[in-house]
Amino acid sequence: MNKIFLLRLDWISILIFLILVSFGISNIYSATFSEFSISIFNMQNLAGKQFWIFIICLIILPFILFVNASFFEHLSSVFYIISLISLIGLLFFGQKISGATSWYSVGGFTIQPSEFAKITTALLISTKLSSIQTDIKKVKDILKLFGIVLIPMCLIILQSDAGSALVFLGIVFALFREGLDIRFLYFSILSLIIFVLTLLLKPLLLSLILILTFIIMYRYIIGKYPKTNKSPFLIILFASIFFSFSVDFIFNSIFEQRHRDRFNVILGLEVDSKGIGYNINQSKIAIGSGGFIGKGFLNGTQTKGGFVPEQHTDYIFSTVGEEWGFIGSSSLIILYVFLIIRILSRGEKHTQPFPRIFSYSFVGMLFIHFFINIGMTLGLLPTVGIPLPYISYGGTNLLAFSLMFFIYLNLDANRLN
Repeated sequence: MNKIFLLRLDWISILIFLILVSFGISNIYSATFSEFSISIFNMQNLAGKQFWIFIICLIILPFILFVNASFFEHLSSVFYIISLISLIGLLFFGQKISGATSWYSVGGFTIQPSEFAKITTALLISTKLSSIQTDIKKVKDILKLFGIVLIPMCLIILQSDAGSALVFLGIVFALFREGLDIRFLYFSILSLIIFVLTLLLKPLLLSLILILTFIIMYRYIIGKYPKTNKSPFLIILFASIFFSFSVDFIFNSIFEQRHRDRFNVILGLEVDSKGIGYNINQSKIAIGSGGFIGKGFLNGTQTKGGFVPEQHTDYIFSTVGEEWGFIGSSSLIILYVFLIIRILSRGEKHTQPFPRIFSYSFVGMLFIHFFINIGMTLGLLPTVGIPLPYISYGGTNLLAFSLMFFIYLNLDANRLN
């Protein structure tokens, strides 16, 4: 590894990465602190375990940087197949934790294969998509690309881990960047809106509203342009009505009861501040109590009192809000946003498609984690078990997102232009 290569590394992003992980370890220590707590570097506490996983990541870093950039592209299919095998194996040998069979237990340590599947899926998508010389127009190409993403998603859903499966949709950002028809995005947004409205209004009432909306649009907008093709609007109308009547089946058959309860609490269909809504309610109390400057490290009363369950993992942002206040919380959000924008901007400088697509895939999944995790701690989104990368406790998640970041550094430093 020569001096020129080291100079080409994205040191600003590396600094942000180091700040995020260090800040995460300190907040994990605070979230699990008690009068019997030992050194932050001791493997017997969760912060210590996270610290040593971080050290392992730093040991791996030079090896990832040293590898020829083409290595990741050439072996992406092999890595992807291995990850699928590991996901299938969970159905037979997996350990059930927090309602999901998503972990292997090996010698007292747990490993979550879905985290590594994110890396391999991003690599294979980058490989296959870079081989398409034009915009993604052919049905065969679209089905192939969506298949690569959907296969691990389905295997993870079978483990009752819908949250981890949802993260894979972040890869779709890369597909839109490379020319996927924007109408797919409109269709996804419309489906999400109809899904939520159906839960609130019920299918029959929503169908009547949709029909009335179409009639008004036809009378005052569409009808004024005789040459306009009316078929797409009718297809959208009937598809929307059909989907609204399918929502109950999807909601009750695919989602587990714990997911349904959380949706109902968020949408205001149930008020349960002591039951399923307890976590969200306590999280909001902790964040709100932090005020502008926070209560200080190890001084959060909600945190020290253990009022927020799973605070060191899914709800770690409530620790940040309580102890570091608005200043600390907003600074953390700014760091994430800056890192995301920087990776995207540097990804755009690549003349080769593979590193650019991988950068978008990585950022897409990072954004999904970031957006949903903070959204659920604020009570804006239902709890789906998605950690905050580099901050939440979780060795496999830290290792996986560190590896993706290291691969990005390798590809960025080897940029041809």
